Amino acid sequence: MIAKFSLAVASAGFIVMTTATAAKSVTLSYEGSIGRPANLAEGEFPGVPGTLAVPQGIAVQETTGLIYVANGRFIDRIDVFDSQGNYIKGIGGTGSGPGQFDEPAAIAFDPDTGNLYAGDVFNDRVNVFDANGNFINSFGDFGSLVPGRAFFGPSSITFDAEGFVYVGDFSNDKINKYTKEGEFISSIGSSGTEAGQFQGPAGVQISPVSGNFFVTDQFNNRVQVLSPTGEPLLVFGELGSGPGQFIQPIDIEVDEYENIYVMDSINSRVQVFDKNGNFLTQFGRPSGGRPPQLGEPSPYGNPLDLSPGVFNWTAGSYYSNSTLYVGDFFQGRVQVLDVSGQDPAASTPEPSSVLGLIALMLGVTGVARVRKS
Repeated sequence: MIAKFSLAVASAGFIVMTTATAAKSVTLSYEGSIGRPANLAEGEFPGVPGTLAVPQGIAVQETTGLIYVANGRFIDRIDVFDSQGNYIKGIGGTGSGPGQFDEPAAIAFDPDTGNLYAGDVFNDRVNVFDANGNFINSFGDFGSLVPGRAFFGPSSITFDAEGFVYVGDFSNDKINKYTKEGEFISSIGSSGTEAGQFQGPAGVQISPVSGNFFVTDQFNNRVQVLSPTGEPLLVFGELGSGPGQFIQPIDIEVDEYENIYVMDSINSRVQVFDKNGNFLTQFGRPSGGRPPQLGEPSPYGNPLDLSPGVFNWTAGSYYSNSTLYVGDFFQGRVQVLDVSGQDPAASTPEPSSVLGLIALMLGVTGVARVRKS
């Protein structure tokens, strides 16, 4: 697997990112971690309870507060932790039988039934479990590997207000709509670089406010916003490492104010935007470790840097109640971030350039910060 600030394209019927007009108010701060890498130097192997390898999907069971993590490479199960990070149990195991996995990826709870839907990448399906982890059924057909991509299959899972299930079909460059039972209904998108087209729809979330789709378009290095019927509304981002730029963004979250949180994977950070695509802030920095190469026995980067706010690629994510969970892809952990200042109504007007310079010198502009627990 796995910003353009002033350009408007009115004739195309969608808008590309415009300059922000409100103060940057969203703040991300480190609260703690869930899981840890295996201690390979001591002979511990990935898969020991509490260790993680390539956390590709994260979901919180809202009724219990339990945290579910898709534990990828070599482990092939969904591991469950309590809110304090204590290991509870694992769901699944390696194989192609009912309830087994060959690389679990995106996971999501059905808000109506409480059932858990889990992408099973190399088995080319979605596995469904009840709230207690008992297997129910599997569904889907998500194509095969595309040259130049190291990932295929179901890349993301989300639900609309009517209870339909939407699954990112990564290799086929579309988003599939299903009933809860897994009956295919329709799809959104096609392959390409135009608005409404994708090259690897990696993360898909439906806004709890508008019902719009928010999509990380991984190999187009951008974010797209689509209407509930799939019409393109907004496109922002480009290849790079500056604010509003991306290198293969993987996952995405949308909060109750439609602020957008993008897991900018290879840049090893989270970028935050308002609902119009205006850059607000960012959090995280690269570990400096080399990601593992295909075929290597270890799922971890080398060397590890487990300092707060340091990532070796940002990956699977989950937002709930002012908390953002972010997979530290090649460091075997999930970092838990506190989110504050999301309400745009609490933002103040952007100061003039002179006042902005003074504010910057005084250090009062909103920036991401790291707080050690």
